[in-house]
Amino acid sequence: MSDTDGKKPLGLGGARSGQVKQSFSHGRTHAVVVETKRKRVVVPTSAKPGAAGGAQGGSGSSNLGDPSKRPAGISDAEMQRRLDALRAAKAREQEDAAKRAADEKAREEERQRRREEAEAKEREERQREAALRARAEEEERQKREAEEEAARRAAARRAEILGTQRRQPAKPAEPAAVEAAAVPGDRGAGQSRPRPGATPAATPAEDDRGAKPGLSPRKTDRDRDDRSTDRDRAGKRGDEGRRAGKLTLSDAISDEGGRQRSLAAMKRKQEKARAKALGFGQKSEKQVRDVQLPETIVVSELANRMAERAADVVKALMKMGMMVTMNQAIDADTAELVIEEFGHRAVRVTDADVEQAIDTVEDKVEDLVNRPPVVTIMGHVDHGKTSLLDAIRKTSVVSGEAGGITQHIGAYQVKTPSGQLITFLDTPGHAAFTSMRARGAQVTDIVVLVVAADDAVMPQTVEAINHAKAAKVPMIVAINKVDKPSANPQKVRTDLLQHEVVVEAMSGEVQDVEVSALTGKGLDELLEAIIIQSEVLELKANPDRPARGAVIEAKLDVGRGPVATVLVQNGTLKKGDIFVVGEKWGKVRALVNDKGETVSEAGPSVPVEVLGLNGTPEAGDVLDVVSSESQAREIADYREKAAKDKRAAAGAATTLEQLMAKAKADQDVAELPVLVKADVQGSAEAIVQALEKVGNDEVRVRVLHYGVGAITDSDVGLAEASGAPIIGFNVRANATARNAAQQKGVEIRYYSIIYDLLDDIKKAASGLLKAEVRENFIGYAKVLEVFKITGVGNVAGCIVTEGVARRSAGVRLLRDNVVIHEGTLKTLKRFKDEVKEVHSGQECGMAFERYEDIRANDVIEIFEREEVQRTLA
Repeated sequence: MSDTDGKKPLGLGGARSGQVKQSFSHGRTHAVVVETKRKRVVVPTSAKPGAAGGAQGGSGSSNLGDPSKRPAGISDAEMQRRLDALRAAKAREQEDAAKRAADEKAREEERQRRREEAEAKEREERQREAALRARAEEEERQKREAEEEAARRAAARRAEILGTQRRQPAKPAEPAAVEAAAVPGDRGAGQSRPRPGATPAATPAEDDRGAKPGLSPRKTDRDRDDRSTDRDRAGKRGDEGRRAGKLTLSDAISDEGGRQRSLAAMKRKQEKARAKALGFGQKSEKQVRDVQLPETIVVSELANRMAERAADVVKALMKMGMMVTMNQAIDADTAELVIEEFGHRAVRVTDADVEQAIDTVEDKVEDLVNRPPVVTIMGHVDHGKTSLLDAIRKTSVVSGEAGGITQHIGAYQVKTPSGQLITFLDTPGHAAFTSMRARGAQVTDIVVLVVAADDAVMPQTVEAINHAKAAKVPMIVAINKVDKPSANPQKVRTDLLQHEVVVEAMSGEVQDVEVSALTGKGLDELLEAIIIQSEVLELKANPDRPARGAVIEAKLDVGRGPVATVLVQNGTLKKGDIFVVGEKWGKVRALVNDKGETVSEAGPSVPVEVLGLNGTPEAGDVLDVVSSESQAREIADYREKAAKDKRAAAGAATTLEQLMAKAKADQDVAELPVLVKADVQGSAEAIVQALEKVGNDEVRVRVLHYGVGAITDSDVGLAEASGAPIIGFNVRANATARNAAQQKGVEIRYYSIIYDLLDDIKKAASGLLKAEVRENFIGYAKVLEVFKITGVGNVAGCIVTEGVARRSAGVRLLRDNVVIHEGTLKTLKRFKDEVKEVHSGQECGMAFERYEDIRANDVIEIFEREEVQRTLA
């Protein structure tokens, strides 16, 4: 008996099995087979067939199904919630189906509408083509009718001529002439051949006699048969030479039909007729275009605007002597010549369309209000400009300047005792800061020319006068340092006359005030003179418009980023304004006035520091407020691209001959490469301009790169590659740049006074100059006799007649006062001993290095060369 009889074996045969992996210590595992219970799916009673009927017959609780068939633990409320969720899901499905059907219907309607529009458009196109075809056919029909009418008139004319000849019994017509007049198809003068297929009209002579007069009956019958055959053939082919009827093999191999038109020829004819009807096929005249011409333009873009081939434009430029490709830029003048050569009109555009976004609307008179005057302090160095401004502001700026001289342009606002506001610009007086002074004169309303009473008019004083005259601004002369014992104000007034500056004390129109920055004498009179002058000028501005100003100075601050000192000239600059300045743009993040206070807005004639630029602008750039950030970015990108194209065009326009000449000229010129980093943009610009003036025809300073801010690793890398020192003006190198410079052997020099910087650069450039060689004559010797010595050669027995003869000196051999050899001595002996020198009156023996032609009575000139180091002036 089996162990399994009547019993079910133990195991998981009927249930679903699964595996569970058990983990033990030391990494041991064990897999165990377990039984997994199958999830019971609850089917509502209402979903089964017949549930609805049973629900109606039962009690109110029968809607929830039979409780005995319900899963364990499911209450009536839970069952009700599940049924509600099921009904809601079905309702959502129905809503989604309805929504999908509605969307599909809308899409189908949209497709149908588009199909109808396309069909309507195609129908209109067919109607237009049909109208054009009908017009062409009508013109062709009218042309055929005109030809037929002309043929009928010609036939009637021939008949009339024949009738006249028949009625005249006199001289019969010549047979050839009659034949020419009677044979159909003949092209006489002014006659045209009848259309093929048309039956010619019978003349009266043929109707009466059936033969032409003057011709034999046999020939007349033959001609009639030929004409009948032609008519049958033309009738078979139909109108316009087309074959009528079915083409049979016999017709195809027979020669009666003549040469037939091919299908391709018929298609070409139809295409020509259609093109003629539509107005195509006519050679268009050259169109003259107005070509928009910016300051620089790429050759391919120029060809595109003229609608010409780029190869033709390049060929025209090569004929003009410019070897350029289609991807190079050319200047506007050259492009205008090319445009005129191709027959177009050049329209010069100074600014791009994006520049028009800047508001240039004229202000209304009623919107203008009075604004403070902008006064620039100018004069020679050490004449007391900054000290005078300190006395007015009651500050001490001059003590903070390195070396006691102003090397930055400063902007300040001062309130006078009467309550009037005045904006002062302090400019440097050093010769290197010419561009700073010019910039100050361009944005100012009044120039105060400071002249020291003990020093009178100096070179930078004259330069300041010229800047003021160029800017066409009024001038007030402040004669400073009148408290010194050596002061002579009258001499200052007299010296100014040489430069066409006539002060009021000399019966002129220029105001002059004697002041002393040390004692404060005359300061109130100076401020009063400034206020009077501003009232005469009637300075006004509109504060209720987008701001416009000029960048006085720009720098890269370590903590604040790019900072620009801006003098607002019109409108009001507010925090949050988006602006564009030169090739840079930004959003006003903060405004700082001259006292270091943060302000929310700056009106006309107010100097402020602006934070929030994306880069350091150039000093002298104009700041304009625009409406949006994208507009500002677009204008800045255009200006940057235009500047780059202009630089590229200047380089591309150089011819090969000019490049070769420049390379040849630069062969003998030594260059001193340098990198310049400064604290502000104006100082960097002034240093570069001053360094470009250092040098002469033999040596010059080449500025590889200049910028604003601290010295960085990229500067060190560039200096190492070019072997140039780095000049830091009021800036320092960061830690990584210092380490890199020490490792790579790059020299970094720091300066805070521009005098010291220029002096060191001049000394370094002087070291590149070739030393000057000078010759000092130290003696003469006369050859008395020449001895020939074996192993040595010719030796001259000489007597020193003047000076001294040295072994290390150079010698020249003179014969009849003509130099025939220059070299060095091989040996210098006195008696039998080799000596270093022989004095005057003593005899010696001399032998020349690699020269033997020595004769008696020759003169030997002894000299020494001395190298003298040159310096730059």
